[in-house]
Amino acid sequence: MVSEKMYELGTKKSTIRTIFEFGRKRAAEVGEDQVFDFSLGNPNVPTPDFIREAAVDILQTKAPNEIHGYTVAPGHPQVRAAVAESLNRRFDMDYEGKNIFMTAGAAAAITICFKALCEEGDEFIAFAPFFPEYRCFVESVGGRLVVVPARTEDFQIDFAAFERLLTPNTKAIIVNSPNNPSGAVYSEQTIARLAEILRQKEQAYGHPIFIISDEPYREIAFEGYTVPYVPKYYENTLVCYSYSKSFSLPGERIGYIAVPDSVADFGAVFGAIAGAARVLTHVNAPSLWQYVVARCVDKPSDISKYVENGKLLYDGLIAAGFTCVKPQGAFYLFPKCLEEDDAAFCERAKKYGLLLVPGADFGCPGYFRAAYCIKTETIRRSLPLFKKLAAEYGK
Repeated sequence: MVSEKMYELGTKKSTIRTIFEFGRKRAAEVGEDQVFDFSLGNPNVPTPDFIREAAVDILQTKAPNEIHGYTVAPGHPQVRAAVAESLNRRFDMDYEGKNIFMTAGAAAAITICFKALCEEGDEFIAFAPFFPEYRCFVESVGGRLVVVPARTEDFQIDFAAFERLLTPNTKAIIVNSPNNPSGAVYSEQTIARLAEILRQKEQAYGHPIFIISDEPYREIAFEGYTVPYVPKYYENTLVCYSYSKSFSLPGERIGYIAVPDSVADFGAVFGAIAGAARVLTHVNAPSLWQYVVARCVDKPSDISKYVENGKLLYDGLIAAGFTCVKPQGAFYLFPKCLEEDDAAFCERAKKYGLLLVPGADFGCPGYFRAAYCIKTETIRRSLPLFKKLAAEYGK
């Protein structure tokens, strides 16, 4: 009567959401202050005043039909031009409005790109650890997700493993930096090496291989770390961006796809993106938030709270005996569990009110994710509980 696959997706919640919902239920039972929920990547930095001021001014000064009506499918021309000009200033690109397709956030942008590129038998490669939704996004358009095992000492790319998994069926590589869940930032050396390998394989296979650069955390990079702008290193790159994290707007769903002129057959690729958006019923990105983005596109992001929280949690976990790569960006830590079974470890943590996400969901068993985009005081009060948890393992 219904699609079994869609029923399974709709009734089986993600592990992250399941843990978050458990946390809400548990808080109602024992009190909010007894639950330390590190499950959900929901920004806790307040939406900047300039965003709210821009939204209010637009609502008060523009005609209602203009604010709330349809825009053309790729986005309002003025908005696309503003985004293009900002990227040109920041990354020395030569974008125009025609290179930008406004979307309802990064999830829409990524899925549209998968749909635009995917043909029967195509493979999309992700590097563990990776955002779990990549799998259902890729499979929903008929593709196959291929996972490169993690290089856990620094969460850069294991190039030997990567090259073994490349085949003539490889259509695109997914790059997510700063990374969810590891917090790692791919170095310039890593991106340059990736580009070199892909150019060689394009020549060997006789067809383009794309990079889909998933960048919702681009602005959240800590001191000493620079996030390479991938199109500067590799021609066939599609950039998927969201303002959800940088401006604390996850519920408003606003982002874009940037398609450089350098991609193979620009017209065909951009046309396929427009077609994919159409069949995915992506009519247009939210009109009001397009206008807000145009006004605020060059405004800075306040990441000071994430820097403070990341340092506090990292130092506390290391002191408790955990092993973890130091935070470089985003707002996640990805420590090694104190036993091989990450699900069992995270279940044991619940008795201390610590809600953690098993690493197996991110393609990296034996680790756990802790989202530190929560109140600083909550992190501070959680540290003695992490110590008690570690003590159970003899740490």
